[in-house]
Amino acid sequence: MKYLLFLTLFLSSLFSFGNKFLPADKAFGINAKVIERDVVIDIKLAKDIHVYKKEFKFLVTKPKKENVTKFAIKPKAHKDSMGMMVYNKNLTIKIPLKNINQKNFSLKVELMGCSDKGLCYPPFSKTFALKANLGKKVKIKKDMSEEGKIVDTLKHGSLFSIVAMFFGFGLLLALTPCIFPMIPILSSIIVSSSKEKEMTPLKGIGLSLVYILSMSVAYTIAGILAGLFGSQFNIQAMMQNPIIIISFALIFVALAFSMFGYYAIELPQSLQNKLNAKSNQAGNRGGLIGVAIMGFLSALIVGPCVAPALAGALVYIGQTGDAFIGGIALFVMSIGMGMPLLLVGAGAGKFMPKPGGWMSKVSQIFGVIMLLIALWMIDRIVEPHIMMYIWAGFFILMGLIGLVKKVFVVPSVIFLLISGVLFYGAMMGATNPLKPFEVSKSSLTFEYVDEKKLDEVVKNSRKPVLVDFTAKWCVSCKELEEITFRDKKVVELMKRFKLLRVDITNNTNKDKRLLDRFKLVGPPAILFFKDGKLLVSKNIIGYKKPKVFEKMLKEVLK
Repeated sequence: MKYLLFLTLFLSSLFSFGNKFLPADKAFGINAKVIERDVVIDIKLAKDIHVYKKEFKFLVTKPKKENVTKFAIKPKAHKDSMGMMVYNKNLTIKIPLKNINQKNFSLKVELMGCSDKGLCYPPFSKTFALKANLGKKVKIKKDMSEEGKIVDTLKHGSLFSIVAMFFGFGLLLALTPCIFPMIPILSSIIVSSSKEKEMTPLKGIGLSLVYILSMSVAYTIAGILAGLFGSQFNIQAMMQNPIIIISFALIFVALAFSMFGYYAIELPQSLQNKLNAKSNQAGNRGGLIGVAIMGFLSALIVGPCVAPALAGALVYIGQTGDAFIGGIALFVMSIGMGMPLLLVGAGAGKFMPKPGGWMSKVSQIFGVIMLLIALWMIDRIVEPHIMMYIWAGFFILMGLIGLVKKVFVVPSVIFLLISGVLFYGAMMGATNPLKPFEVSKSSLTFEYVDEKKLDEVVKNSRKPVLVDFTAKWCVSCKELEEITFRDKKVVELMKRFKLLRVDITNNTNKDKRLLDRFKLVGPPAILFFKDGKLLVSKNIIGYKKPKVFEKMLKEVLK
């Protein structure tokens, strides 16, 4: 029926409009060839011609018939006025040779399309005789960016190699600030559980595993959605909204004062009795659900990080729509990130003494840690010089409470001394509580730009251009700013660039459009332009240490 409709429209349009329309072979230019490990199909569309994404078919006709349409890697399409997914510009489609696995074969490419002026063509096809270099080892292209190489591995690597590689990436990410705030959160959960029952290594590992798996599920779901829908659905960026950050910080404050013993956060007694009865029958599922929820939210709000591995997986999902492989990669990477948390659970379970009076002291310590996490979170949305005063006020409060209650007297005195140092540093203009006597700012000057200004500067600059994508809520961005961009050798090299900065803190539609344009997942990301052209292979995603960053700058300046 569908083909009959196309044929009817085609014939009626010919009779109505004469020779106004191009013949099908002129409207659709199709070429296919084997390049390294892929069959690459280039499709050139004439003016005012569009093709439908779902109507593509790729059939191996010789020597063995096989439909390989499902293996085709297509670019993103867009909706037309009728809600159909279409392409109206030239496009390239790839089919990995591993999915064909024949040396000499014929490939039939079939498509359907229409002219914007009112004519729809019947199915059009073209067949190509191709030869594959099976078994030939292919080197990864040197002009690929770091995340581009990861995308290439996802497309062509075995499932085992993908799992192993992304687990390794996760272990490396575990050493970054992304995971550090989750350690005290999980520790406090274990301490709270210890009040009710004796904590063993097995129980500690069990709680940690639930937390890690929930965190991994959150990263995976957020990643798949961002990969499929691009920056239009970046849930981690959405969760950095000031209202959400403040709300979550207040939750940690509430938890802190609960640990101080001012009140108990618990469900109504009748509901507790029901849950306790069920948990005794089902292995304390009620408590595990709470741990799972905390793990899920922690991943989205506490530890949003962008690294080449994450960016590569999201680009792969976006390009291919293959959420299965991309999702597995993200899940395994998250498990790797959570390995230190598993050690925390095992250690806490092993060394945790039996419940007793000591628990109140430990709870108070973790109450302070909860307040520190709350402050660490609002640090993303508060100006640095104001945050210095807030940190000073926090240490004054902790010091006074400790002295009044006559607990932790020595630490309380130390807190008061720290608060004095922070107040002095704040008045002198310091912005980093870890360096309260450092008031000098970076000698680098960035020009903040929007998309229009960026294009203008890139076009007219005689110097290479460095564009830094950043956001106030981005932890790794602050690392770059405070560590890498303060290194003397890095500073000298960066002065040879025109320095631009794009602030995507508010995640506006303009911000999303700019991220989509350069195929970026989020900050931190640094792009380089030379002679008006983007150096794709030099893209930097995630935090880089000064020595590594220095080497990358030298490569661009060659």
